[in-house]
Amino acid sequence: MNFALYKEMLSIRPVRRLLLVGMIARIPHSAAGVLLTLHIVLTLGEGYAAAGAAAAVMTIGIAVGAPWRGRRVDMVGLRKALIPSVISETVIWSIVPHVPYAWLLPLVFVGGLFTLPIFSVVRQSLGVMVDGDQRRSAFALDSIATELVFMIGPAVGAIVATSGFSAVGLTAVGISVSVAGLFLIWFNPPTRSDPNCTPEESAARAAADLAAAEAAMVASAPGHVQEAASEMAPAAVSRTAGLRNRVARNFTWFTVSVAALFAVAAGSGMVLSGSDVSIVGLLERGGHQNEIGIVFFFWCAASVVGGLIYGAMNRSVSPMLLLLGMAALTIPMGFAHDTWTLALLSILPGLLCAPVLSASSEKVADLVDEERRGEAMGWYGSALTAGIAFGAPLAGIFIDTVGPSGGFASVGTAGVVLCIAGFALMSKRRRARV
Repeated sequence: MNFALYKEMLSIRPVRRLLLVGMIARIPHSAAGVLLTLHIVLTLGEGYAAAGAAAAVMTIGIAVGAPWRGRRVDMVGLRKALIPSVISETVIWSIVPHVPYAWLLPLVFVGGLFTLPIFSVVRQSLGVMVDGDQRRSAFALDSIATELVFMIGPAVGAIVATSGFSAVGLTAVGISVSVAGLFLIWFNPPTRSDPNCTPEESAARAAADLAAAEAAMVASAPGHVQEAASEMAPAAVSRTAGLRNRVARNFTWFTVSVAALFAVAAGSGMVLSGSDVSIVGLLERGGHQNEIGIVFFFWCAASVVGGLIYGAMNRSVSPMLLLLGMAALTIPMGFAHDTWTLALLSILPGLLCAPVLSASSEKVADLVDEERRGEAMGWYGSALTAGIAFGAPLAGIFIDTVGPSGGFASVGTAGVVLCIAGFALMSKRRRARV
């Protein structure tokens, strides 16, 4: 292991500045979920089901918007792509606290749709700034920063909301995220390794490369195929080639390997959000809800340690293998009957949390070319968000029907099954190649 890599990373001023801005930008986002839930329950007088529905609507908005936001970064550059987010974050979250529940739902959907794509931007920029072992360490540092954020944000959000200032808190979230977006626009971290190459030039270059490849394919084809191609009407050729070019440019990066990484992201989100709800459910059922922070501290601290260790390793580990371990080790958390037992049992799965997210992001950056990496990171974020949206209600159903242990068992088992299916699919694909 080489812990000196972290010193190297933090000595690079642009990397250090990007990690700091990313961490600050995530704090209000991490508090938004708690603030919104408690605002709906305490201020609007609605139930937790209504609060859950609002969270799901916002999550759907984020999942739909993330690939589009990432694609905009690829096409028009970071500064232009962030302008809608900077405007909408302040506007939407200044209105949300002052409308009835019926109007709140479409607003939070739009807020999710235009949310600042901080996750994809940070990971995309880190993928350009560093490579090799440095990239692993940089992604690990970002995952560690995220864990630190989730030690701070939800706790602050809960304090603000229970003090009767949920409206002020939600407005502050929007303003803070917009300010972070302005810092990103000013900082303008690179999203491609060639700073002199504009997005339009990159797209033109990709089209030219594709046209050359197609010409080579035709030239190497049998004579009767070439003759048939030459007899096609020019207009038909143009339409067919244009459609083929668009499809090829849009989907060539989406390989089986990339799809597997998206599945890992979704599985990770499912296990983490399900564990989150299950921790709250187990302690609330036992009358220890005021000790929730203890378990979250142990869980997140373990993830920080795991991220530090993984980032210092000299070789990468399969993200699917890491997810398998995290999911399997989540199941025993359901056997805890008090706060301290649950806190100790959370250490082992927590150790693998940051490594899973770091390893999968690293692989996406390795597999997808820079011209489409923003879109790929957007889809990666959508997969993670979809998993989060699925894991919480899945755990909730089993908590209500089986008990608190059912929540941990359901998401842990689902994660294990996903990994086994993934390993089987990859093994079958390798055998087919041979």
